Amino acid sequence: MSGIKNMGNEEAILKLRELAEAIDICMFCTNLKTDDGASCRPMSTQKVCDEGNIWFFSNADSDKNKEIEQDKNVQLFYSHPGKDSFLIVNGVAELIYDREKIEELWSPVLNAWFPGGKEDPNISIVKVIPTTAYYWDTDGNKMINFLKMVASAATGKNLVEGNEGTLILNSL
Repeated sequence: MSGIKNMGNEEAILKLRELAEAIDICMFCTNLKTDDGASCRPMSTQKVCDEGNIWFFSNADSDKNKEIEQDKNVQLFYSHPGKDSFLIVNGVAELIYDREKIEELWSPVLNAWFPGGKEDPNISIVKVIPTTAYYWDTDGNKMINFLKMVASAATGKNLVEGNEGTLILNSL
């Protein structure tokens, strides 16, 4: 990595959106006190809004929702090894049962999980309000970075460019 680049406010939200929406799938972890990984599951990011909140669809009767009702603290682990982009988000989850929000965020691919479509009575939305976030992001693609790593090893000088840092969001 080239260096630490902490970001705040709008810049942080843009970086959060860039990474979370590009990577899309995260490991969404609840029941953090057990710390055993059994309460982590892959989830698809629907949107990162202008406030930096991250939105997901969920089955209303899922274990995840039950765990959120017991403890709202969650962790999201995003990883895109092909681009060497990574993001960790700690946050507070909120369960939403708003039909207008479902309509706003709906995508036809969600029919695979909700056979009743947008009107499925088992739909809920999970809104994650980030409390802390940290990212690692390497510029360029994997092949170029691999060649730069080889050159770095040969020359002793780091040629791989990228940044890491804390995302400081307004909602924090």
